[in-house]
Amino acid sequence: MATRQKFTMSEYERRRRIFSDEFKRKKVSEILKKQTTVSEISRTYEVRPWAVRLWIYKYGPKDQKGERIIVESESDTQRIKELQSKIAELERLLGQKEVQLAYQEKLIDIAEETYGVDIKKNSDTKPSFGSGKIEKS
Repeated sequence: MATRQKFTMSEYERRRRIFSDEFKRKKVSEILKKQTTVSEISRTYEVRPWAVRLWIYKYGPKDQKGERIIVESESDTQRIKELQSKIAELERLLGQKEVQLAYQEKLIDIAEETYGVDIKKNSDTKPSFGSGKIEKS
């Protein structure tokens, strides 16, 4: 790929260049399809950004003249809103689970105090009362 140094033109050379209407339409079409940006075209062809915006005004859609062009598409906006609502729902569920977990831990602590059994420590072992065996004392 060529570097910018190879394409540097004098101010006089830049002033004297004339781009064809077909070229300008093609570049405007690429901008509107989001294949490139104004700044990329400006850097590549050593044209001022305002000149590229004039191309957009002249060769772009006629119903948008005088208005700002919004680059973000509606589907992107809708997708962002959906993701934000999903995040809010997940945060709400996480909060509920934290409350439930705190409640269960407190319940275990109370049961341990009441019955004098270490429930947290014995939670790994199987209970002896449900095995079907009769223990002799």
